[in-house]
Amino acid sequence: MPPIPKAELHLHIEGTLEPELVFALAERNGVELPYASEEELRAAYRFEDLQSFLELYYALMVVLRTEDDFADLAHAYLARARRQGVRHAEIFFDPQAHTARGVPIGTVINGLARTLEAAPETYGISTRLIMCFLRDESAEAALATFESARPYLHRITAVGLDSAEAGNPPSKFREVYALARAAGLKCVAHAGEEGPPSYVWEALDVLGVDRVDHGVRALEDPALVARLAADRIPLTVCPLSNVRLRVYDDLRDHPLPAMLEAGLLVTVNSDDPAYFGGYVDDNYTAVRDALGLDHGTLRTLARNSFEASFLDEPARAAHLREVDAHPAD
Repeated sequence: MPPIPKAELHLHIEGTLEPELVFALAERNGVELPYASEEELRAAYRFEDLQSFLELYYALMVVLRTEDDFADLAHAYLARARRQGVRHAEIFFDPQAHTARGVPIGTVINGLARTLEAAPETYGISTRLIMCFLRDESAEAALATFESARPYLHRITAVGLDSAEAGNPPSKFREVYALARAAGLKCVAHAGEEGPPSYVWEALDVLGVDRVDHGVRALEDPALVARLAADRIPLTVCPLSNVRLRVYDDLRDHPLPAMLEAGLLVTVNSDDPAYFGGYVDDNYTAVRDALGLDHGTLRTLARNSFEASFLDEPARAAHLREVDAHPAD
């Protein structure tokens, strides 16, 4: 049985950097790695928390240097995504992580866009590109990044906010989000993973986000749950990531069923799949098995993924019909 058709809405393209591609790009670009083999590098993909993950995540980006590198990174993800039943992907990228080491923002965007623009024909997957600001950098750095991206905004659908959440509230980035909205971009933000429910409130009321990335800690605040449910604000939840980063000790403890029962528009995604043990359909399979979800619930999650996307209505409706037609195993 093929995987259920789905959209992926929470996917960091740099987080799809598998060890095999790390070594291939290192050889191409003459980069010396502190790992003797792919197996040794893969063994390093063990994390105590978000910060321990981010240290390796940023360190490995050193192999990404040219437009071809970014194009190949996107190709590798899309090839896997097609096998996982993905029909549409809204893809995060972190320009500051690249410009800080001398890679021009145009190199990043043009390389990714070269692959993404061909993706409907090559992979049968439509895409959108979401430019994220690093929340542990300054608000001024985010503003400078946005200004440097202005010549490329025709290739960008939305802005986002990621990296270390603790101590970096969404309100810090009020000004750059106002500029993004004025430029006609959609807005999303990571909130309520490490950070408290108040960060979700700020993302909604200060940044004006269309979608909340993660948001699992919203359940700690009944008034916030009621707001999210009433306004149909999507949450892009990443179950395997939550376990790998110790948000929850065991997938059986994940609040996904409670979120669905509360009427939240929850979606399932992979986050940084090369590091967290699975791509998006692997997450569907994992929550099915750990949480005892039936096919009807998986279909609801797949429907939610298209409902929460930035697709136009005709494309969304076509995908929803395909989901509804997908047979149970």
